[in-house]
Amino acid sequence: MKRLGAAIIGCGSIHGVHADAIVSSELSRLVSVVDIDEKRARASASKYNCRWYVDYRDVLSDDQVDVVHICTPHYLHASMAIEAVRSGKHVLVEKPVAISVSQAQEMAEESKKHGRYIGVCFQNRFNPESQKAKEVIDSGTIGQVKGVKGIVTWFRTREYYTESGWRGRFATEGGGVLINQAIHTLDLMQWLGGGVKAVKGNVATNLLGDVIEVEDTADALLFFKNGARGIFYATNCYVANSPVEIEIVCEKATLRIYDGTLVMEQGGSYQRLVSKGSGETAYKSYWGRSHAILIEEFYKAILSGNPRHIISVEEGMESLKIIDGIYKSSSTGNVININ
Repeated sequence: MKRLGAAIIGCGSIHGVHADAIVSSELSRLVSVVDIDEKRARASASKYNCRWYVDYRDVLSDDQVDVVHICTPHYLHASMAIEAVRSGKHVLVEKPVAISVSQAQEMAEESKKHGRYIGVCFQNRFNPESQKAKEVIDSGTIGQVKGVKGIVTWFRTREYYTESGWRGRFATEGGGVLINQAIHTLDLMQWLGGGVKAVKGNVATNLLGDVIEVEDTADALLFFKNGARGIFYATNCYVANSPVEIEIVCEKATLRIYDGTLVMEQGGSYQRLVSKGSGETAYKSYWGRSHAILIEEFYKAILSGNPRHIISVEEGMESLKIIDGIYKSSSTGNVININ
């Protein structure tokens, strides 16, 4: 079986998750890594026995590279992805797909124009509890979705922002807790709930206003396309990274996702559909456990020509629309239609 050649742009902490998945797969091989910090690029290349560069354009002109993984700061995602597909490469980009809906739309257009896939890393869709919840909801056995709740209570230190150089600023991060930490939860909520059509929300900077210009806290009321209603709350002001909570209330049962488990409540009885321990991770727990699955599915899609399991730019754009709507609603006090 052919192994697709891969390059990773950006050798920060998340790149190791991608590199380990690439070298462990029978579908891919790691050709090169790129980072503007030469020391960091060299260290990664030494660990993974591949070439290294400080200029990402070197991998775009390399015929051995079929797929580019973009693990750079948010504001670079769109421009690098567009350059890559124009160079004939498929692209897998870390979340967020871009820092604006307009950037994501341009990425989608360029992907179609050049016949190359751009996938987005919303790996938590591939968690066993997420997959099972989607299966149960789509089966129709517990009726229509009536409500969706999502809660994220995490923390980030001053150093998290001051040591990065790009976090905490709208121009480079694109926002705060919404676009960086809680975007996975928003994606799961809209994916499981059937898509969001309108939002009413608020954002605030409650703790580190002297360090960041972006929000560290947000709440929203979500209006789903199917008539369901959702509530959402996220903050980086807590003292721990607590497990994310997602609840889906349907006509005949309620599903609850928490800390790697999925429980269904039906008629006063409880059934554990997925138990914690399925797919544990050696990385930071809040990154999720399913990067390797998502990456494997992306490579399978390229080799088969069937993009069914790729989380496309268009899908990745849905959470950006929700985030944009929350910002607009917070500034105007109005309900904002997003679809």
